[in-house]
Amino acid sequence: MPQVFEFRLPDLGEGLTEAEIVRWLVEVGDVVAIDQPVVEVETAKAMVEVPCPYGGVVTARFGEEGAELPVGAPLLTVAVGSQEPVTGQDPASGSSSGSRGATETEPASGNDSASGNVLVGYGTGAPAARRRRVRPASFSAAATSTATATAPASAPAKAPVEPPVPAAEEVRGPVAVISPLVRKLARQHGLDLRLVAGSGRDGLILRTDVESAIKVAEEEQVAAEAPASRPAAGSASRQAGERIALRGVRGAVADKLARSRREIPDATCWVDADATELMAARAAMNKAGGSAAAPKVSVLALLARICTAALARFPELNSTVDTEAREIVRLSEVHLGFAAQTERGLVVPVVRNAHSRNVESVGAEISRLTEVARTGKLTPADLTGGTFTLNNYGVFGVDGSTPIINHPEAAMLGVGRIVPKPWVHQGELAVRQVVQLSLTFDHRVCDGGTAGGFLRYVADCVEQPAVLLRTL
Repeated sequence: MPQVFEFRLPDLGEGLTEAEIVRWLVEVGDVVAIDQPVVEVETAKAMVEVPCPYGGVVTARFGEEGAELPVGAPLLTVAVGSQEPVTGQDPASGSSSGSRGATETEPASGNDSASGNVLVGYGTGAPAARRRRVRPASFSAAATSTATATAPASAPAKAPVEPPVPAAEEVRGPVAVISPLVRKLARQHGLDLRLVAGSGRDGLILRTDVESAIKVAEEEQVAAEAPASRPAAGSASRQAGERIALRGVRGAVADKLARSRREIPDATCWVDADATELMAARAAMNKAGGSAAAPKVSVLALLARICTAALARFPELNSTVDTEAREIVRLSEVHLGFAAQTERGLVVPVVRNAHSRNVESVGAEISRLTEVARTGKLTPADLTGGTFTLNNYGVFGVDGSTPIINHPEAAMLGVGRIVPKPWVHQGELAVRQVVQLSLTFDHRVCDGGTAGGFLRYVADCVEQPAVLLRTL
């Protein structure tokens, strides 16, 4: 008889505690292989395909698309030891007539039915094998249960434990809620979920729905205690306009930028530079590449190499500030982030060890990460650990900007569009390719002299690429 294994949402790293189900990749009754992706989730940092460490038949799924689940919440159950779909199943509870009294086993090395990976690509070693009883209770009880009794593998199946008494809103009638986190939040604020309209698929109530309802209730309570003339105006202002929740990538970006503005005393300096020679050098490099299929050297790759050379001369800008210790930490390695606009918003993939790469290597990694970003497959590891950011906002057709530093970094180089402009060249007026460069820096790690020296060196390399030969 097959065993039913429960797979829970794994720890996705980087301190992430929850994720939203974006798309299920399997259906109940499907046969899955070990480490096959079964669900696509969105965290505050990236879209991640979560692979299942078990191979067998999917007997139940926990959570609809659009639902948010905390780390450790059940994702699905898999009947291991059978390649036939399980019949007589209750989709809500995940129980079936053919798996009554089945046990749950966590991944363990040496088990042919489990990979031992919590999440492929972030993998952790397998913990010691443990067997726990699965209570065939209702969907909500199965999703929120945290107490299980241990039993050896050879022990006979015991009678199921009675589920705890459900919360008040569960007794009065069913509501379209899956996440135990959402139910807990509603209970803490005395909110009746039956009165909340869900914005998720098929009316599913999401955490943002509950938070909005709580906020409205609190505002209405404050308005009720205020003079009659004030609530009317306040109510009208609350109802005006479209409300968009700050969540997922957009919410993570908002939090990070707000923290940057709160903590970092930033300043910006800028300079115009004649990029004509840089563009000519790029054309010569691409022409010397030989075949038409050879990768082209991009302007961004050249600027990235210029940045790493400049940081070698001005290491103060490759730093971070330990606010608790009141210390500046100068970093020995350059992990270069670059801003990339995607359908899901602005992301900053990181080129690891950019200081040890040449132009071709940097360009190849930028191209790879850009393509992954466009498909929404960047991992949290691809988006963290940067020490300096290169922001090419010229692709938006603008000349200048004062960008916000990517916390906890100390500086960001901004690059505007490269356009023909009148320029005094060798004592005569000529039309040259001109670009505006800006440096936003943390004034705690250096003063204007250092920042100006860095920016001037970058501008000199743009105007005379041969200057780079001294550092190669």
